Amino acid sequence: MAENKKLKIGIIGTGGIAGAHLANYKKFPELAEIVAGADIVPGKAKKFFDKNGMSNVRCYENHVEMLENEELDAVSICTYNTQHAVCAIDALNRGVHVLLEKPMSVTLEEAIAIREVELKSGKILSIGFQPRFDPNMKMIKHIVESGELGDVYYIQTGGGRRRGIPGTGSFVKKETAGIGALGDIGCYSLDMVLNAIGYPKPVTVSAYKSDFFGKNPLERPTSYEKFSVDDFAAAFIRLENGTVIDFRIAWAMNIDSPGDTIILGTKAGLRIPSTDCWNGTVGGPMTIYKTIGKTNMEYQVPLLESKTDLFELKIKSFLLAVLKDRPAPVPTSEIIINQAILDGIVQSAERGREVEISIPEI
Repeated sequence: MAENKKLKIGIIGTGGIAGAHLANYKKFPELAEIVAGADIVPGKAKKFFDKNGMSNVRCYENHVEMLENEELDAVSICTYNTQHAVCAIDALNRGVHVLLEKPMSVTLEEAIAIREVELKSGKILSIGFQPRFDPNMKMIKHIVESGELGDVYYIQTGGGRRRGIPGTGSFVKKETAGIGALGDIGCYSLDMVLNAIGYPKPVTVSAYKSDFFGKNPLERPTSYEKFSVDDFAAAFIRLENGTVIDFRIAWAMNIDSPGDTIILGTKAGLRIPSTDCWNGTVGGPMTIYKTIGKTNMEYQVPLLESKTDLFELKIKSFLLAVLKDRPAPVPTSEIIINQAILDGIVQSAERGREVEISIPEI
């Protein structure tokens, strides 16, 4: 694709996250122009673009109709979780590049279908994990890859909120979200550590999930009956390289934090402070613990500040990948593993036993 070409962009789904996509596309008028949008709620897309001073954007009530009537180069998919797969597959089949919001899908089966069509289409599909662009996340990966920790054998990770269940919308209904805290913030915390260790495949998962707070009428007196996803989950995950992950995530719990992220290696350990509400970075300076001779030592890794908004970096990296024929910034070859673990957690929790995970070669 010519470097001086301006990409024609469509947005599928015009809910809350679509606003962040639109705002950041507008920062790159020399690279892209939003020309169309679609939302299944009648009039919602037009209202969204009018509100943002973009009344010239053509609006549709069906993403298929938009794809058929517009000559788009790329789309941002900002729909309900349960619609991620069908929208991504339809766009790829039309020869359109895709920036797909997280989670990649609801089930592993859907993630496999997306990746198969992506590879067949030859188009770029990147998953919307903006924490990847945080310098502290890059530092975690650098520390692990440097060998400072030795061979990583155990990871404790997760995070959550003491009280932080989203409102009454699509996030808390199974028919639209599919999964709750797992898909909303759990995928981020898994990506933080899996990306650092090179995304080895999972072998088994033993998990638990619950919905005590979401379905409690004292907690949500006007909306508890509508709640039908997880608000807490925990799992023990074995990976093919021998590393194990002790994982927990929460929208609500009776404690301020389920703990810091800890990466234990044969040479040293790394502590990554948690945040009050999982927000895509770390909660403070990280600490490396090691023993030299008979002396226990520890030293801090200073907190790094991003000079650019992470969402802006997500949008820019996607646009440049399309324009310059670069690899997807956050590739499905990695995130399908993330999705397999989320799906394994659901399956194990619902069956009440450990389950094996198998991701086919695609």
